Amino acid sequence: MNHHTFQVLEFEKIKETIASFALTKEGKAKIGSLRPSTNQKQIEAWLDEVSEAVEILKKSASVPVHGLEGMEQLMNNMNKGVSLRPDQLMKLYDFLDCCGKMRRYMKDKEYYAPRVSSYVDAIDELPDLASEINRCIRNGRVDDYASKELLKVRKQIAIQEERLKEKTLQLIRSNKYKSYLQENVVSQRNGRYVIPIKKEFRNKLKGSVLDTSASGSTLFIEPEEIAVYQDQLTWLFADEEVEIQKVLSYLTGLVEEKEQQILIAIETMVHYDFLFAKAKYCHSINGMKVGINESEEMELIQARHPLLGEKAVPLSFKLGREQHALVITGPNTGGKTVTIKTVGLLTLMVQCGLHIPAAKESNICIFDRILVDIGDGQSIAENLSTFSSRIVNIIDILKETNNRTLVLLDELGSGTDPGEGMGLATAILETLYEKGAVILATTHYSEIKDFAENHEGFLNGSMEFDLATLSPTYRLTIGRGGESQAFAIALKLGIHPKIIERAHTITYKEAKEYTTEISDNWKLRELEKQVIVNKHRSVKKAPKTEMKVTLYQQGDNVKLSPSNEFGIIYKGPDQYGNYIVQVKGEKVSINHKRIDLYIPASELYPDDYDFDIIFQSKENRKKSKMLSKGHEEHLTIDYTE
Repeated sequence: MNHHTFQVLEFEKIKETIASFALTKEGKAKIGSLRPSTNQKQIEAWLDEVSEAVEILKKSASVPVHGLEGMEQLMNNMNKGVSLRPDQLMKLYDFLDCCGKMRRYMKDKEYYAPRVSSYVDAIDELPDLASEINRCIRNGRVDDYASKELLKVRKQIAIQEERLKEKTLQLIRSNKYKSYLQENVVSQRNGRYVIPIKKEFRNKLKGSVLDTSASGSTLFIEPEEIAVYQDQLTWLFADEEVEIQKVLSYLTGLVEEKEQQILIAIETMVHYDFLFAKAKYCHSINGMKVGINESEEMELIQARHPLLGEKAVPLSFKLGREQHALVITGPNTGGKTVTIKTVGLLTLMVQCGLHIPAAKESNICIFDRILVDIGDGQSIAENLSTFSSRIVNIIDILKETNNRTLVLLDELGSGTDPGEGMGLATAILETLYEKGAVILATTHYSEIKDFAENHEGFLNGSMEFDLATLSPTYRLTIGRGGESQAFAIALKLGIHPKIIERAHTITYKEAKEYTTEISDNWKLRELEKQVIVNKHRSVKKAPKTEMKVTLYQQGDNVKLSPSNEFGIIYKGPDQYGNYIVQVKGEKVSINHKRIDLYIPASELYPDDYDFDIIFQSKENRKKSKMLSKGHEEHLTIDYTE
């Protein structure tokens, strides 16, 4: 399994969706590292786990998986000579409380989920530790009663603060300072009590200036009379901090004693979050536990692509030891690529221990590798064409393939000369089959369809196409290759049956009758215009001697002699060996002897290219489009040569 396979089959999207069901950061991280296994017993154990977790969720969806926040950082600080903070100890207490809830939650689940419920036995309750943390830490701080010494110091602090407040209030109420005060209030600066004095009376009051107002008119002074009380309070605060650190060190020691038990509890709770996230996802896609095997058998029944949901058309097929290669034909956008992606993705999911959206009678073979060549792999950085890039990928696939490999190939051999592409595709399929791989390949080549029909171990399949609606049904039919839909679609769209019959003879070297369903007289007359022959030309006598005429195709780029100009073949040849060639925007008749091929049309244009773009004016194309929509009075098209 490699990153390319995960990316093309969109397995990362599956993991992202599963991670959205996880409740903790640690659970999400574990899902992010999810990888398929090749060990049958391990995969079966994972599948059983998820099955039990799904049953638990059906009876009680609220799983107490929480309290893990901050635990990783807390455990990283263990045995480093640093005391845990009160907030960290409270997080630990919450985690231990969550562990207790999980133990109680799993208590009645052992009858129908024995494997999953047994994991909770690894969690020690640690009641003494939880009790001590609860006794010593309250409301995010060390409690007064955490130790006798701390209680004594805090009582002294309370008494000293009361004396300090009283002494300060006496000062601001006395007539001695009344006229010096900016306002009759007591405030604090840096934890020390101060009184606000008008700037001009600074020398009238002995004490330290601790702050100044924004305007500078008020000075906040700590009078000498209360400084001694302030100092005594500061010493008490220092004593309090010492006692707090003693309590925190004591609690940290208790935690460090139970470090191993806490780590196991954290690992177990993370696994529960990971497991129930998988179970929630599998339940959301109506996933089923399917059979697995190592005997090269694959059977999918009513399988759906998990990312398409209810929109996915069910897929069913079977491959085995005798026949382990499937060639799928069908029209573009007919669902061929989705079909092979579905097979690859569902196989990955099962090997990761996930249920899949398919009938439980389905059976998946375990593979060491899933290798794919799907989509446009054009590499601009490496200056490789689409075809070259895909061949580089095919080379890697050929190197890595063995009898425990699933190979998925989309439009093998496309992007180059059709004849050579077909031959190359056939040779690659033969080689992969001889290596023992299970193969699913899609193609447009009818020759590969014939190859699969006659080659031992290969099956033909096709994607259905509804000719009534001219749209694919996305259903896979096994046992026969897809019929060529190009002729049927062309006939449906209005090409004359005689033209289709001629095309069929050229393609398949056999005659076949085609009929139109058109019954309207006007439409029939319009249809006949396609095959009406120019009578003036038809009466010309054919040459008495047979000429050998070089054949060119429409769109071929040719060089003309003796002018050495370049042109594009429009039509021909006629009975005299003349072609109509478009030169500098004009169509001229030139004998084949004056024409040399420069670049064939097959290298310049795709198979479905509309040559009217080159040979017809923009106005004629616009009129043609209007006529295709219906009859237009007084509208004519002049196809001049």
